[in-house]
Amino acid sequence: MNFRRFSLPRRLVPAGLVAAGAVFGFVLALLVFSCSTRPGAGGLVRSPAPDAAPREGETVSAESLVNLQGSFRSVSEKVMPVVVMINVVETRKQTPERGEQPWFYYFFGRPDESPGDRGFRSRGLGSGVLLRKAGKEYYVLTNNHVVGTAEEISVQLHDRREFKARLVGKDERKDLAVVSFQADGEDLPLARLGDSDSLHVGDWVLAVGNPFGLESTVTTGIVSALGRRGGPEGNISDFIQTDASINQGNSGGALVNLAGEVVGINTWITSPTGGSIGLGFAIPINNVKRAVEDLISSGTVRYGWLGVSISSISPEMADSLGLKDARGAFVFHVFKGSPADKGGLLPGDFITSLDGRRIGSSDELVQLVGDLPVGRRADFVLFRGGKEVRTTVTVSARDDQQSISEQSRNLWPGITVMPITEDLRREMDLPREKKGLLVRSVEPRTPGALAGFKTGDIILEMNGSGVSTLTDFYRVLNDPSQKKIDFVYEREEVRMSVGVFR
Repeated sequence: MNFRRFSLPRRLVPAGLVAAGAVFGFVLALLVFSCSTRPGAGGLVRSPAPDAAPREGETVSAESLVNLQGSFRSVSEKVMPVVVMINVVETRKQTPERGEQPWFYYFFGRPDESPGDRGFRSRGLGSGVLLRKAGKEYYVLTNNHVVGTAEEISVQLHDRREFKARLVGKDERKDLAVVSFQADGEDLPLARLGDSDSLHVGDWVLAVGNPFGLESTVTTGIVSALGRRGGPEGNISDFIQTDASINQGNSGGALVNLAGEVVGINTWITSPTGGSIGLGFAIPINNVKRAVEDLISSGTVRYGWLGVSISSISPEMADSLGLKDARGAFVFHVFKGSPADKGGLLPGDFITSLDGRRIGSSDELVQLVGDLPVGRRADFVLFRGGKEVRTTVTVSARDDQQSISEQSRNLWPGITVMPITEDLRREMDLPREKKGLLVRSVEPRTPGALAGFKTGDIILEMNGSGVSTLTDFYRVLNDPSQKKIDFVYEREEVRMSVGVFR
């Protein structure tokens, strides 16, 4: 046989070698791949452990996605029966515009109503979580703003059966409420409460509730952030932020983890339109547990009270106090005769720790103190005059019945001051040589207010000594040897003086 007939031209030899190498490499790759993906039972490729993250270059297998879907399905089936719909009816008063009133009301008035008042029945709805059973009584946790001032409350179960309910107790400070209904001979499922302190940013969560009356709606997302503050006015809780869709009607519903445990109570959203934009917030369940016990047993929550007026401070104020950073809670005022006063806390103290826990902000301190049992001895670490001080305070019960006037009379000193910064000099057109402290606010009916101080005054001297830093101010203010403090201050370039007794 003439092999020359089948030989390639010399110029094509390199191309032939490349082609042969490609075929060989392809076959070798198939062999390697078949060895690295051993089929398990049923011929399926084994997926990594459920909590194992894919390594770089790997992709999530279809089985992993099916497993995740199965988790969502299992949690939904478990949690939907413990989340109920709460329907409320309340009567509201409305004063109609003059043009809306029938003409004869102006001559004869309207029967059985005060002139100008018109009552109408307003309906609302929200969500709740089946929490506890005692005999035939079932207790449901929801938000205070869901029940409001309702005259009628009903609970609709997942199977759409409806029961009349009554208000057991509510707490405005954490926006919580408990209602109950009776279901004789029933054995309804109850929620399992988880540990919200174990949550991490990025954890999967599901929100379950009744948005816009669409019962048993489940949405999913992740924990977007933890420890969020600045919620609805007066709410002392921190919040779990989630991008799970939450809308009107979800309030009081459950935020659950992949174990089907309730880790939060959905409460509010941030939205320019009133609909979900991925900024939903839930009260951590650990902030709820003790309050629920109080609500069921007594109808109200007993909060611990320290007796101080506190706030977070700016870096400029921290610098004026000689502090390393602004993390903590600054004591502006102390209530005379309060636990704080008896425990030795003073205006100007900067609290950094409570019972060994680092304090990051004044809001955090308010929440921690509020959750302390009445009569508990709490250990504080604080800075005073640049030195670390430790003290112990016995927490008492918060008295919400005390009038504002009574509270104000006992608030010392009643004025807050701040150093004069370069920004303030420009804003107020003050000369560079001007020294002193600016009165930032004056609390009504307090010693400072009765002395005549007004916002914008500049304090120049205290008991004959010039003051230009916060340390100067609080050193003189807290001097136990001085029963009277003589102030020299300036208002609209006029020097004035006043004496204030402790």
